[in-house]
Amino acid sequence: MREAAARFVEQHARPLELAQYRVFFAEGDPNEVVNALLPFQNADGGFGHALEPDNWNPDSTPITTNDALLRLYDAGALDLNSGTAKHIAQYLLSGAEFDAHAMRWRFAVSGNIDHPHAIWWERRGDGIFGWNPTVSLAAFLVCMHAEGPWEALLTEAFDTLVQSGASSGDELTCFMFAWELLNREQIEGIIDGERARTAIIRAIDATVCRDTARYSTEYVTMPSTFFRSADSPFLVESFAPFIQAELETLPARQAPDGGFDISWQWHTDYPEAFAQARNWWRPRVTLDKLRFLTAFTNGG
Repeated sequence: MREAAARFVEQHARPLELAQYRVFFAEGDPNEVVNALLPFQNADGGFGHALEPDNWNPDSTPITTNDALLRLYDAGALDLNSGTAKHIAQYLLSGAEFDAHAMRWRFAVSGNIDHPHAIWWERRGDGIFGWNPTVSLAAFLVCMHAEGPWEALLTEAFDTLVQSGASSGDELTCFMFAWELLNREQIEGIIDGERARTAIIRAIDATVCRDTARYSTEYVTMPSTFFRSADSPFLVESFAPFIQAELETLPARQAPDGGFDISWQWHTDYPEAFAQARNWWRPRVTLDKLRFLTAFTNGG
């Protein structure tokens, strides 16, 4: 199973996902991930160009730039002294797609509708969706020692998490990244680290689908959304039954070609673009499942 998944990624992944795969499984150089991200980066420092396969807007957007940051961090390639990090900070500090009234970056921007996209990337109202991606972008700017209201935003975001939990798995992933980056950079005095960690664990527990019978038949939030390493600071013993339940579904969900598939549609009128996006997504999803399998089993 594991070998078939690895072959699928090696044969079908974009250069970016292939570079990530090599970092995780072939002692690859994290700088390969940095270089593979360059085609998705614009002159303003932000990212676009279908880095997120469901949004083909070539212009920089906060959510796509956030995706780039998470990939860099995940691969051990987020060097805050690098030109790449400084260029990203330049984009974020430009104020592009930052709602100064709401004090949030927009989740969806108006320009998305002019390009192939999934329906959730169409801007509704102010385009803001909770703290995704604001909490992670603010944490990045705090760690870059950038001037602005970023510390206050982090305090408000984590207070909201403690009081109300997270609104989605994607938002929770942003909180996890923010916590880990602040911890890595030894930034203190903004949030209570242990209180925030406890809130994240509680939110994961509330977000992961507890009806494990649905894991193999429906699009539900499973442990692999949050855990692709057994070293996660948010991994606690109570998640073990759900991790095991997901592991047991993987053989049936793996396609004959060795890859895993997505379980969503765009619900917009771009059938050819969606087919291409699915081809880009499958190696990414397969890599995530391969990492999950490797982290929590000895075989496969």
